[in-house]
Amino acid sequence: MDASFWLQKWQNNDIGFHKSEANPVLVKYFPELKKVKDNRVFVPLCGKTLDIAWLLAHGYRVVGAELIEMAIEQLFTELGVEPTISGIGDIKHYSAKKIDIFVGDIFDLSGEMLGRVDAIYDRAALVALPEAMRDRYTVHLREITEQAPQLLVTFEYDQNLMTGPPFSISNEEVNRHYRDSYDLTLLASTDIPGGFKGKYAAEQHVWLLQND
Repeated sequence: MDASFWLQKWQNNDIGFHKSEANPVLVKYFPELKKVKDNRVFVPLCGKTLDIAWLLAHGYRVVGAELIEMAIEQLFTELGVEPTISGIGDIKHYSAKKIDIFVGDIFDLSGEMLGRVDAIYDRAALVALPEAMRDRYTVHLREITEQAPQLLVTFEYDQNLMTGPPFSISNEEVNRHYRDSYDLTLLASTDIPGGFKGKYAAEQHVWLLQND
């Protein structure tokens, strides 16, 4: 993973991908996973998303993975929580009540480190990775979570018009990655108002991936 690309974005505060409120997709569609309080939700490539605060406020435990430590320092500051920090190989583990965040390359994160996962909320991981990395990521994600069910958010647009991230991922690609492991349901497809950067037409797709 290109750590320097993401580190520069955080250092320059070029984080337009960070929203000032919980993602409406999470609020509307997370109940489709039919999870209960104290279930543990994995948020890969989580940054400091306010989706974590929403999950915690609704009684879920949260486990996240993030490449850039600065993002996680800001996350805990904004949560008003003092984490315990430890190291596991090349991974740093930030831990507090009902929340564990692993800082480092997600491909260095093992299922043993991660622990139990009851559900996955992938709103910014798959779309953040270039095509060459997505096969590896989806295989790794299934392995370390023991194929936990997931709510997945993707975008589709003309990749020739914008380099990404977020990258364009077709519904056919989602099926290719996951159809052998999950029952896939496309919950919603909506146009993004104004498109990306106010000029590139784009759609948002919301997927429910459940165990066969």
